[in-house]
Amino acid sequence: MAQILLIEDDPAIRGALIRGLGERGHAVDSAPTAMAGLEAAVGGRPDLVVLDLGLPDLDGTAMLKMLRGVSRVPVIVATARDDESEIISVLDAGADDYLVKPFGAAQLDARVRAVLRRSADAAPDEAVTVGALRIDARGRRATVDGAELELTPREFDLLHYLAAREGQVVSKRELVTEVWQQPYGGADKTVDVHLSWLRRKLGETAQEPGYLHSVRGVGVRLSAPGA
Repeated sequence: MAQILLIEDDPAIRGALIRGLGERGHAVDSAPTAMAGLEAAVGGRPDLVVLDLGLPDLDGTAMLKMLRGVSRVPVIVATARDDESEIISVLDAGADDYLVKPFGAAQLDARVRAVLRRSADAAPDEAVTVGALRIDARGRRATVDGAELELTPREFDLLHYLAAREGQVVSKRELVTEVWQQPYGGADKTVDVHLSWLRRKLGETAQEPGYLHSVRGVGVRLSAPGA
């Protein structure tokens, strides 16, 4: 069973998909607008999001880009739009699959199971441990000396990416590309801000580093304190 968030403004379609997915063993939450859906996706941490594009408050593609700024939850776009260029644009924006209306709950269920299988195959099996820092990628939990860190989705992704490359100097350009999923640089300030937030939560500063070490003009390295 998967926990699915359905973002769909049409009450008839929303009701039919909730019933159909529920009959196939899924738990379904729903939202009728982009902003309500974004809040539910970030706060509720569903296993998968089904997203309509024609939402009343914000176009679904714009909402998808906002969601990708804070979460890597799998997203299936389900919409009446079938223009090839738009399909490509939505997939480039971070959608994992695209389903054109009309479709039945059985087809959507098959897509859900396929996307979740791919996500599970791509997820690392083992936790990453660096000194007293332990990062559980599947559970999306990070602890230091057993105490859990309260991280945003983006902070978690950044910390995990650096920890998986323990001892390596990672450039800000690489972080923008791999963590922020942007194909080009120019967001160094965003990286700096998130590194600052991570340092605060790890109980360190740039002047007195513990895990996060800046290498001037190159990037940042994560290593165990004293290593």
